[in-house]
Amino acid sequence: MIKEKEYLSRRVAFANSLKTNSIAVVLSAQIQVRSNDTEFPYRQNSNFYYLTGFKEDNAVLVVRKGKKSVETTLFIQKKDKLLELWTGKRVGVKRAKKIFSFDAVFAVDDFESKISDFLKVSKNIYYDFDVSDKRVEFLLSRTKQYASRENLALLLGMQRLIKSPAEIKLIKKALSITKEAHHYAMQQAKKSANEREIQAGVEYIFKKNGAYSDAYTTIVACANSANTLHYISNDKKLVNGALILMDAGCEYEYYASDITRTFPVSAHFSSAQKELYTLVLEVEKKIISMVRPNILRSTLQTKSEELLCKGLVDLGILNGNIKKLLKNKKHKKYYPHGIGHWMGLDVHDVCPYKDKKGKEIPLIEGMVLTIEPGIYIDKNDTSVSKKYRGIGIRIEDDILVTSDGYENLSSEITKEIDEIEAIALS
Repeated sequence: MIKEKEYLSRRVAFANSLKTNSIAVVLSAQIQVRSNDTEFPYRQNSNFYYLTGFKEDNAVLVVRKGKKSVETTLFIQKKDKLLELWTGKRVGVKRAKKIFSFDAVFAVDDFESKISDFLKVSKNIYYDFDVSDKRVEFLLSRTKQYASRENLALLLGMQRLIKSPAEIKLIKKALSITKEAHHYAMQQAKKSANEREIQAGVEYIFKKNGAYSDAYTTIVACANSANTLHYISNDKKLVNGALILMDAGCEYEYYASDITRTFPVSAHFSSAQKELYTLVLEVEKKIISMVRPNILRSTLQTKSEELLCKGLVDLGILNGNIKKLLKNKKHKKYYPHGIGHWMGLDVHDVCPYKDKKGKEIPLIEGMVLTIEPGIYIDKNDTSVSKKYRGIGIRIEDDILVTSDGYENLSSEITKEIDEIEAIALS
């Protein structure tokens, strides 16, 4: 768990990044309608949660920075017995004042009157440009014409790039649950009839072990389905002799895991499958070994493309000079995506890859990113030997940048061919 002291330090750091005489307004997530009068399970806005640790809807955080002081104010839903009868107990203003370290806590009904007073002495207004909400509309309607408007998402994105020890601990916990789910899937493939059956077991393991939910929609892609990168239908029958590409990770206490493993339905890899899998695995290991402070993600991307292109030539899938193939992006047909992304409160953490000047941000100790090379060969690609057609392989791990290199946070999730086959047969 993240302690209140850490949330307080985050708010202080955020306030210090604001210009003097500024006000920042951070909104909770809104309840989303699923169908008619039913709603999706509520999940707090990541930026709001990062600064507050508060999980309820209909809340606002206001951070004010003056010349010599910083003040934080939380607006929340007041206690309402009738509403709580239907949707559960609320913290309420009185209790929130005791358990959270804000300078003031008010009922959200007071937001418009209070914010109007705050705006009178504010020259810079920070809010999330991507959030559309009646509270944002009110804020902007009360904003003085001369006041600058700043996107707070950019500042928080930079702050969220570096994970604290407590955050890393939660990611590791998410990964320990995800490990159990992936190993379960490897074992159950030979006994299962369809993709959804495996998905159901994986998500049961997530819930059973205390995960809030999956961190993203689980992908269980058998055979040619794996060549659709974001395949989430999971409604096809399992094909004996084919591979399953499973991209699945849970969210534990708001922190994500993101893991892809590729394994055989019938417990054994064929010779052709082994050839492609070994190529992807060797590339993944090489790129992970390159992770360290000050290296650029683009360097990792370029190297992964070079290695995969060479491997595709060695296997006869591509033909020609490797430099020319890379220049003409011929390899992109089989490796169309990036080498990885930031991960944290969001599975694709909304953190920048470039600074304000447009310069790429190098890896820094405390960052967490995925490394996930892949090869995808459509079943109808007649330019490729028949033995490789219909195979899609991706291998993905979650990597922490350390002071002198890296730590593979998901190293206990099996990915060696012999180990996968041993689990599948157990």
